[in-house]
Amino acid sequence: MNIFVRELKANLKSLLIWGGIVIFFVFIGISKFSAYEGNSEMLALLDDLPPALLSAFNFNAFNLTTITGFFGVMFTYFALLLSISATMWGSDIISKEERDKTVEFSLTLPVPRSRLVTAKTLAAVVNCIGLLFITWGISIVSTAKYQPGSEFYDFLRLCVLALFIMQLIFLAIGIFLGCAMKQYKRASSVAVSLLLGTYFISIISGLHKDLEFLKFFSPFKYFDAGVLLNESKIDLTFVWISAGIIAVCMFGAYISYARRDLYI
Repeated sequence: MNIFVRELKANLKSLLIWGGIVIFFVFIGISKFSAYEGNSEMLALLDDLPPALLSAFNFNAFNLTTITGFFGVMFTYFALLLSISATMWGSDIISKEERDKTVEFSLTLPVPRSRLVTAKTLAAVVNCIGLLFITWGISIVSTAKYQPGSEFYDFLRLCVLALFIMQLIFLAIGIFLGCAMKQYKRASSVAVSLLLGTYFISIISGLHKDLEFLKFFSPFKYFDAGVLLNESKIDLTFVWISAGIIAVCMFGAYISYARRDLYI
């Protein structure tokens, strides 16, 4: 419990910073919606873009003149922000003990390494949930003046659930890299690079139907905002794939951290 509380306090500043970034992003993004609201001429501008580009960035799945459609386009950027924060928390929450030369203190505690990983993981999950609720709350507040209907709020709930699963995926990946990499200083950079790589794979998979198989390699395609809006459900296939990724990464994290030598 002491480790868990210590990690919450240590990461509070980071949570507030990420929360501020999300709040700023939402207000800037929603403020731009005023130019699209009920303006069919803005949609005509999109018609001039190449179809492959529209498909890659999912513009053709939404009506940008409605707040629900505009929010659907913003979903990808929410996913990026929340996934990056989760990745960095996951990779840093373990490796920082070696970076800050506090690992010797941690190892003197009367707890096994597995409990240390568990406590730190739970603290990181709480951070992810906190940032998710900030995102959810500020989205409701910032869109309220446009008086969205029930469709928007149903879509928002699905988006929040999808974002949480994505957070857990990249958190688990980050924790695994933080536990497994001997070059602990590179854990965060490798984790973020892997995240950005999967994001670009998601873009490439939308360029042509022959590349759609690539979506299985990118969590950003597991929860497509267009599918969430039009089908009002999350594909259980990708939920199980996500659960498998999380389980494998966490299992690997426990095993690797228990066996590897730590830099004191």
